Amino acid sequence: MADSAPLLLWQKLSYATGHFLNDLCASMWFTYFLVYFHSVLGFNSFYAGVLLMVGQIADGICTPLVGYESDQHVVGLSYGRRKTWHLIGTLSVIISFPFIFNPCLGCTENTPQWVGLVYFIPFIIIFQFGWASTQISHLALIPDLAKSEHDKVELTAFRYAFTVLANIFVYAAAWLLFHFQLDETGPENVHLGQQDIPIFRTLALIVVGTGALFSLLFHFGTKEKQSFQHLVETEDQHRDPLHEQPEFSNPPKPLLLWKHWLLEPSFYQVAILYMSTRLIVNLSQTYIAVFLTNSLHLPKNYIATIPLVMYVSGFFSSFLMKPINKWMGRNITYFIGLLAIAAFSAWVALEPNLGMSVYGAAVILGSGSATILVTSLSMTADLIGPHLHSAAFVYGAMSFTDKVANGLAVVTIQSLHPCHTQLCCPACIPFYHWVMVTITGAVALVGALSLSSIMVWPIKVRFCKVSTSSIQNNFWTPSSQEISAVST
Repeated sequence: MADSAPLLLWQKLSYATGHFLNDLCASMWFTYFLVYFHSVLGFNSFYAGVLLMVGQIADGICTPLVGYESDQHVVGLSYGRRKTWHLIGTLSVIISFPFIFNPCLGCTENTPQWVGLVYFIPFIIIFQFGWASTQISHLALIPDLAKSEHDKVELTAFRYAFTVLANIFVYAAAWLLFHFQLDETGPENVHLGQQDIPIFRTLALIVVGTGALFSLLFHFGTKEKQSFQHLVETEDQHRDPLHEQPEFSNPPKPLLLWKHWLLEPSFYQVAILYMSTRLIVNLSQTYIAVFLTNSLHLPKNYIATIPLVMYVSGFFSSFLMKPINKWMGRNITYFIGLLAIAAFSAWVALEPNLGMSVYGAAVILGSGSATILVTSLSMTADLIGPHLHSAAFVYGAMSFTDKVANGLAVVTIQSLHPCHTQLCCPACIPFYHWVMVTITGAVALVGALSLSSIMVWPIKVRFCKVSTSSIQNNFWTPSSQEISAVST
């Protein structure tokens, strides 16, 4: 049968291009948002943190809502429910993202900053809605397109390969833009300021333009199956309630519902571990740029090269995860990652002026971050085990908690900022220095405590006993929220 044939190479490549725009925007959002709004636009440090928090919370809310709506079939929607939501998300991102990295239209130097705050919030919310729509619908297409488990794995691998390319593309483009600007203006313009507005505007337009092109390739090359409604109608027509009997003799035990997870200690153990991991990864990516420019006083082109070094080192470290996990187990692998994070924190704490050794520190931080992130996702999958029917709640709870915690952490840090003007005062130098130490070392300590509890009380369902047969004998189809676990 044609349906059983494996996917062709061009079909896999076409699918993988569908998330390229999201990956480009995410890389720019996490790395440059804070430094752009505070150091370039001159926003109050607290206002800059509030804007980032609004984005994180909007993302946390939109992801499960879009996932639910994406699972609902609309009769007469010939384009396909997944691709329709993907198109809506893509258009939302294209329309909103350039406005985020562009000054407030109509604002002047005398305009109160709260006006700018009100101006940017709608664009941020639209962007996060669009990002979530694209992400969920793109992931939900995997079981629709894949003909076998091998195809599913390959689609995920191709998708991740384009994520790597997207991050490298953003950092390389940023480096080139800063490099050409320095060649034109000279060494006196090495620090960030309002003169760099065109750099970030151009980078945002490059990101959106390139991503839109790849999204176009996705929509032209990827065909979504239109069999969903047909299958439902066929099942309704052929279902005979008089002869509809389960295939098992004993009635199954109740499945593990979302409310049952709230009674499981392992749920909270993994939640704290995952939240700590995301705090380390996301906050270090968010604050590395301001740390480089304000504490180390490095030229602004370093905010492109250092994140690139971190990402590439983390990418290569991810190849070691499988053999290390198999040889030492998840707990020891996560502990090794924490040791790397702690080593970075100690290095920064003991050597305020890193100089060129910042490249070595970046390699350690990138490797450690990749290790704990991959392992924490594996531990979350271990927690869920065979209870896939409620996986959406587990992943959704983890993701929402992580995003809210990141947003609140940024606002807290920014509210403690000693200088509320664009120009960094002398107090800023040690401030961002100790921020990097705290968000790596102190949070790693919280992660270590959570890991210790897992080593004493291993991850498993203790209080809600559910038989495997009851799970196997219930008809279950993975939803888009459950599929989205690979990226949350």
